[in-house]
Amino acid sequence: MKFSLSWLRSVLDTKADAKLIAEKLTSLGLEIEGVEDASAALTKFRVARVLSADKHPQADKLQVLSVDLGEAAPLQVVCGAPNARAGLVGVLGVAGAVVPSNGMVLRNSAIRGVESNGMMCSTRELCLGEDHDGIIELPADAPVGTSFADYIGSDPVFDVAITPNRPDCMGVYGIARDLAAAGLGVLKPIAAAPVAGSFACPVEVRTDDAEGCPAFYGRVIRGVKNGPSPKWMQDFLKSAGQRPISALVDVTNFVMLGYGRPAHAYDLAKLSGAVVARKAAAGEKVTALNGKEYALEPWMTVIADDAGVHDIAGIMGGEHSGCDDTTADVLLEVAYFDPASIARTGQALALASDARGRFERGVDPAFLDTGMDLLTALILEICGGEASEVVRAGQPPLARKTIAYDPALAGRLGGVDVAGGEQKRILAALGFAVAADWTVTVPTWRPDVDGAPDIVEEVIRVHGLDAVPSTPLPRADGVAKPTATAAQMLERRVRRAAAARGLHEAVTWSFLPEAEAAHFADGEALWTLANPISEDLKTMRPSLLPGLLSAVKRNLDRGAASVRLFEIGRRYLRGAGGASDEKLSLAVVLAGEKVARGWASGKAAAFDAFDAKAEALALLAEAGAPVDNLQVMGEAGAQFHPGQSATLRLGPKTVLARFGVLHPATAKAFDIGAPVVVLELFLDRIPAKKGAGAFARPHFAPPPLQAVTRDFAFLVSADVAAGDLLRSVKGADKSNIVAARVFDDFRGAGVPEGQKSLAIEVTLQPVEKSYDEAALKAIADKVVAAAAKQGASLRG
Repeated sequence: MKFSLSWLRSVLDTKADAKLIAEKLTSLGLEIEGVEDASAALTKFRVARVLSADKHPQADKLQVLSVDLGEAAPLQVVCGAPNARAGLVGVLGVAGAVVPSNGMVLRNSAIRGVESNGMMCSTRELCLGEDHDGIIELPADAPVGTSFADYIGSDPVFDVAITPNRPDCMGVYGIARDLAAAGLGVLKPIAAAPVAGSFACPVEVRTDDAEGCPAFYGRVIRGVKNGPSPKWMQDFLKSAGQRPISALVDVTNFVMLGYGRPAHAYDLAKLSGAVVARKAAAGEKVTALNGKEYALEPWMTVIADDAGVHDIAGIMGGEHSGCDDTTADVLLEVAYFDPASIARTGQALALASDARGRFERGVDPAFLDTGMDLLTALILEICGGEASEVVRAGQPPLARKTIAYDPALAGRLGGVDVAGGEQKRILAALGFAVAADWTVTVPTWRPDVDGAPDIVEEVIRVHGLDAVPSTPLPRADGVAKPTATAAQMLERRVRRAAAARGLHEAVTWSFLPEAEAAHFADGEALWTLANPISEDLKTMRPSLLPGLLSAVKRNLDRGAASVRLFEIGRRYLRGAGGASDEKLSLAVVLAGEKVARGWASGKAAAFDAFDAKAEALALLAEAGAPVDNLQVMGEAGAQFHPGQSATLRLGPKTVLARFGVLHPATAKAFDIGAPVVVLELFLDRIPAKKGAGAFARPHFAPPPLQAVTRDFAFLVSADVAAGDLLRSVKGADKSNIVAARVFDDFRGAGVPEGQKSLAIEVTLQPVEKSYDEAALKAIADKVVAAAAKQGASLRG
C-alpha cells in the first residue's frame, strides 16, 4: 500500500520526517518496502522562462527558444512542443540531468544543425503525470532559476507491506492511528458530519443475500456535475499509484485508500428498477470495469437491478453502469460483504482488485454510515447536487468482542513489564475500551484480535519490541546434547558431500504445473491444491527432478556451458487412505559439457550415465547406505533412456536410487536441447545403521602389514553385469579381500562372440603375518570359484 507524507499529515498532526516515520512503522510491525521521493530526481531541472520562440530553420515542427534561467545570458534550446511560446514559464533540464521517465542523460548537442543546451520537459517525462502533448506550464510568478525540486517541494511516498491480519491498516487513517498510539503525533478526528437527505431515495435498495451481504446502504445524489477531481485529491491518488479518472470515481477511491472503506457509485440513468444484493442466477455473466466478461456461479453475491447484474459484489463494478462525464444522478452504494464469500468468489474468477483485498480481510462493519457521510460530503462539495435520504437494508455484524485481560501477561508472554497505566493508554489510543476490571472491548475494525495474547501483542509492539530484553535460554552444565534429528543430520551430511563434489545447490518450488508433475507421477495420484498461489503452480511435486530440469533450461538458455545442480527436499505422495506422505529425496542434474574442449583433451565431452552412477554411489555412501551390497537393475522409469539408465537396489524391491540419461521425450517436454543425465536418491529408504545412536566413532588403527594386489581376467557372458561379478569376487574371502575394482572391459580379437573380458584388481590385507604362496593360491582359488557362480572363467 502506497501513500504520501502529505496524505498522512492530513489525518495525523505530526512533525516527524519520513525517515522517523518509516522506522516507527517498521517497529510497529508494518514493514516498509520503500520510501520514494520523486523530487530527489529533479534537482538538476530548473524553473525557466521562455524569452522568445523562433521557427527552426531546418524543421517546420521545431522551434528555437531563448530561455532565461536567471543568469547573465539566456540559453538556446530546441523544442518541439506545440505550446512553447514567449512568456511561458516551464521546466528546463540542463546538461547532466537524468530524465526520470527513460533514464536519458541530457547533454548539449546540435539538433538539425542548431545548438540546444537542454530540454524543456513535459509532465510525463518527469513522471509527474500522463500529459505529453506539451511542456509543463507553471504560474507566471514561479521563481525563475530555482531548482524544480525545491519549487514543488518534497513529498516522500511510503510503500508499506500490510500483513493479512491487519485490515485496519488498509487505509491511511488506520496507519495514522498506529503512529499516534506510538507517540508520533495526534490523530485527527474524521470530519464526517451526517448529511441529511432532502428527499426520499427514489430507488429501492435491498439485500436478498443476508449471508453474503448482511448490510447494503444506498442513497441518490441528483444534479451532480462530473469532472476532474481537485488537485489535492489527484496528488494523493497518484502517490498511491492510482490514475485519477473523474471526480465521482476519484472520491470513491480516495475514501477506500484513505479509510479502508470500498464503495461504488452507479450512474442512476443506467439502472432499471430496484438495486438488490443477491446470489447470481445460473448462467449469468457480467462485463467488469476491466473489460473482461465473467461467468458467474449461483453461490456468488452480485449487485443487480431488474435488467441484470451490474457488479461482482465487493470485487469489481460492471462496465455499463459506471459514471462518466455525462452522469447527472448517482446512486452511492456502501455495503458490508462476508469476507469468506469475497475471497472464494475472487479466487474462482481469478479476479483481484483493491476492493477485494479489503473486503476479504474484513472491513469495519461500523463504518457504513460514516463512509456514506464522507462520500456524500465530498461529492456535494466537488460536484454539487442534492442528496436523498439513506436507505439501510440489512444489519451489519456490530457485536464487539470482549476479552478478560491480565496486565501481568505483558511480562509473562511479552517479556517486558509495562505499567498498567501505559497499557491502558496504548489500548485506548488503538481504539480498545478498557474497563476497571481489565475487561477489554475490541474495536470493530480489529477482527484479528481474539484473545489475551493478541492484546499483549498490541501493547508490546506499540511499547517497543526493542524494549524486550535479550534473555538467554537455560542450558545444562557440561557438553551440550545434540538437538538435530537423525533425518536432519543425514540431510546435512549429504548436502555437504554434494557441495564438496562440485555440485551447486538449488532450491525450487514445491509446487509444479500439472503437466510437469504428471510427467513424473509414475502412475501415482497427484496432490492438487485447493487454494494455489498460482494456477501454474497448483500440484505438489512427486519428484524433485522437474524443478531442477526447469532450472537447467534457464541456465542453458543464458549461455551456461555446464550445469551441475542438486537439491535436497521433500516429494509429496498420497499415502494410505489418501493421507499426505512426504519423502526426503536428493536429486542431481548434470547437463552440458563435462569437460570443455582443450588442446590436451580435444573435443568437449558430455556427461554420461556412468557419471550419474558415480555421483549416486558416492552420495549413498555418505548417507550411510551399504553400497557394497547394492544391485544394479533396470526399470529406472519412463523418464529415463531405457538403454542408458538403471536403479540401485538393496534387494530386488528396495530402490535406493535411479540414474541415467534423460529420455529424449522428457528432454523435449522440458525444452532442453543439451545432453542431460540425472539421478534421484530416495533417502527415506536407507536403512538405519545398527548402533547409530553412538556418539563416538570406533578407534582406527592402521594395518601393520603391507596390502597385496592380484589381478584376475575373467571371460564372462556379455549380458552379465560387471557389478554382479565384482560383488561375487569381493565376497569370496571377506577376511582377506578388502577391495576390488574393474579396471578393464575388453571385447574383440581373442574373446569369443557374445562374451567379454573383465579384468579385476583384488586388494588383500594381511593381519597377523605376510602371505606365503600357499595362502595366496588358496585365496585365488576362492576368487575363481566365486566368479564361476556368475558363469565366469579365467581367461587363458
